[in-house]
Amino acid sequence: LLLRWRRWKGLWRKVKEARQRQEQGLARMEKAVRGFREQHPSVNMVSILSLSLPELTKKLRDGSLPPEHVFYAYVGKALQITRETNCITEYMQESETQLQQAKPPGKPGLLYGVPVSIKDSINCQGHDSTLGYVKNINQPMAEDSVLVQVLKRQGAIPFVKTNVPQSLISFDCQNLIFGQTFNPLLYTRTPGGSSGGEGALIGGGGSILGFGTDVGGSLRFPAAFCGICALKPTGNRLRPSTINALSWSPPVVAAVGPMAKDVESLALCMRALLCEDMFSLDSTVPPLPFNEEVYSSTQPLRIGYYETDFFTMPSPAMRRAVRETKKLLEDAGHTLVPFELTNVDYLTFNFCIRGMFADGCTSFLKKLEGELERGSMGIFFWLAKSPNWLKALLSWIAKPFVSCSLRYLSMTFIGFASCFSTVDELWSLHHEIEESCHQFIAQWKKLNLDVMLCPMLGPALGIGYPGKLSVAVSYTMLYNSLDFPAGVVPVTMMTDEDEEELKGYQGYFRDWWDRTLAKAFHGSVGLPVAVQCVALPWQEELCLRFMKEVETL
Repeated sequence: LLLRWRRWKGLWRKVKEARQRQEQGLARMEKAVRGFREQHPSVNMVSILSLSLPELTKKLRDGSLPPEHVFYAYVGKALQITRETNCITEYMQESETQLQQAKPPGKPGLLYGVPVSIKDSINCQGHDSTLGYVKNINQPMAEDSVLVQVLKRQGAIPFVKTNVPQSLISFDCQNLIFGQTFNPLLYTRTPGGSSGGEGALIGGGGSILGFGTDVGGSLRFPAAFCGICALKPTGNRLRPSTINALSWSPPVVAAVGPMAKDVESLALCMRALLCEDMFSLDSTVPPLPFNEEVYSSTQPLRIGYYETDFFTMPSPAMRRAVRETKKLLEDAGHTLVPFELTNVDYLTFNFCIRGMFADGCTSFLKKLEGELERGSMGIFFWLAKSPNWLKALLSWIAKPFVSCSLRYLSMTFIGFASCFSTVDELWSLHHEIEESCHQFIAQWKKLNLDVMLCPMLGPALGIGYPGKLSVAVSYTMLYNSLDFPAGVVPVTMMTDEDEEELKGYQGYFRDWWDRTLAKAFHGSVGLPVAVQCVALPWQEELCLRFMKEVETL
């Protein structure tokens, strides 16, 4: 007991140190901004913050706007937003030094002088990548990730790291170290996750460009909930060099991608990143430069679409968002073709959940071992640690009493920790995922599609609800399983009519999850609702072109 008490006390000391470092960073931000404003009282910060990324980079590169003005404008705004939403975990003080050395001897990079924010899990030299785990405090990274190295070579200035949920396996944004991050549009709502700190900071205007990761919707949830745009590329199009949430490589592919206020900013970012520096620093990234011809094309598109995956019933606003976007696209001369989804529940939970935890949950349990708090993962952690006979017994007891979806999840979550008894079974899963992908592509090509229009969960859920609603990842996780590029574009807002229709929402299975999801959607009038835009693997430029079309319309 004494040893456990000493260890517990030591962990709380580390949490206290991390929070103090966070506060000291914010104090340094405040001091730096105050000093700049005293020296440059005539600088119009509001006009700088109103510029889009393409406009900003043009002014920075032609010298009409000094990088110092831009940097301190965003430091000041980021400070304001984090005071309201608790989105920043660490201020990178070395960014001030980088600012002084930003002017390159030759032609400036595409992101010259642009302050950028970085998700906690993406490695930055000299800074922790905690993933919300206390054990990762005071474990600074020895070097920058490839992504951060390329950003710096393109002239960007990483200036803050942002909050995440513990383990990253959540679409909320809360951990014991830094606490809950709030949605800048409505503080009672989650900003989404796991890149929730990025979503809140960019959605509030405190960053013009940020970077997160996505293994089940972690870029797309925050973008949709905070009313911004994001792109999840094909897994290996960009490589983040992050701390892995699971300590091994599951069959579900994680991706790193950009988040910004508009699609043109995402395209500019991809132009900057898909360069010789990226290809030489990481030889596993295919040397595919940004295809300007595809992105700039004005040819009419043949677009598949669906309003529901028949597993998670869309909210009235989600369904309306797809229908209205479809109508606008048809009016603009594009061809819309219905696309029928099948077995989404099987794909999501058999491929993604079982695939992610195919090691019997061993690596995940190691990550959680000894942590002070496990949050919404508590029951999950307990089940995973239970002996196999108890999991089987619980699954057997649950079967007669629960609906179809709940039964499936009960069997999955209680049974997955022992689901692979041989290596052959694991190889079979990989083969099955590959076959499913080929079948999906075959259906896509049979309809001669260019891109796909899909629903995106929304509007933003109340704080605490994501932990109860793991089923709601079905719309996003499908494209992690398939490893297709997918982007999110806000297209509408929840209306009073949507709220009224929500009273009749029952879901497909009318179980506890469906009822909880209906409660989570309530009271969201005025919040943004987005759609997903999807393309085939390695066609990020086509995906962005489609996103731009949707955004423009």
